[in-house]
Amino acid sequence: MSPLEDAKTKAAATYNAASDCYDDPANSFWSRFGRRTIERLDLPAGASVLDVCCGSGSSAIPAAELVGPDGSVLGVDLASRLLSLARGKAKERGLENVEFRVGDMLELGLPASQFDAAICVFGIFFVPDMAAAIRALWHVLRPGGVLAITTWGPRFFEPGSAAFWSAIQRVRPDLYRGFNPWDRICDPASVQGLLSEAGIANVQVVAESGQHPIASPEAWWSAVMGSGYRGTLELLSPLHLQQVRSTNLEYIRANKVAAVEANVVFATAVK
Repeated sequence: MSPLEDAKTKAAATYNAASDCYDDPANSFWSRFGRRTIERLDLPAGASVLDVCCGSGSSAIPAAELVGPDGSVLGVDLASRLLSLARGKAKERGLENVEFRVGDMLELGLPASQFDAAICVFGIFFVPDMAAAIRALWHVLRPGGVLAITTWGPRFFEPGSAAFWSAIQRVRPDLYRGFNPWDRICDPASVQGLLSEAGIANVQVVAESGQHPIASPEAWWSAVMGSGYRGTLELLSPLHLQQVRSTNLEYIRANKVAAVEANVVFATAVK
């Protein structure tokens, strides 16, 4: 299997599995940063938007609300179960201007210069050749259209993340940080460098520091189960999974962890 096919398979498996906890109330970070990405763009009514790695619609849904019935949004993701969640949300809100489609951001099959905005929130790092993915999004933008890339900043979910990986290392050292693709670009300089590598100039990169509340040990475990950590958990035996869960719950409880870091890097560029 090629590195690209392996990456696609891992991403789809991870987030199809995570779909059972992805929209848990404890995991409000998806909708928080998806909506924040859209708010920063100030999209006009009637705009056409492409959202790749759209998940359960955390950015596609607010985009569809913002551009109105004369606009359109196409959400693309490899995880069909997350798309089912997104379609349900759109139906609940009566949104008829948004479509969700299983697809690969590198093989969109879309004509050039079609969209007013192309968005990827917490997804560009899953592709081995991130610059190629950026160029694919740039290709479908109209002149004057805006590209928006949002990625996690440094110290993702610390101190919980370190506790999670420590628990993994105890039971399966071979899996320690084996699936942690978001670390590939987690600061403004690396994001700026990626866009420059893709041939895009005049990029605006903004880092925002923040926290995500952890209401209880169980809330932390919901975040683990409904995020990229799930890819590692799916490789554990039932016994090891229970051990990792118990270790995580005890860590949050013993250390009275009430929040984890949720730092984000936003990048935009106008074509």
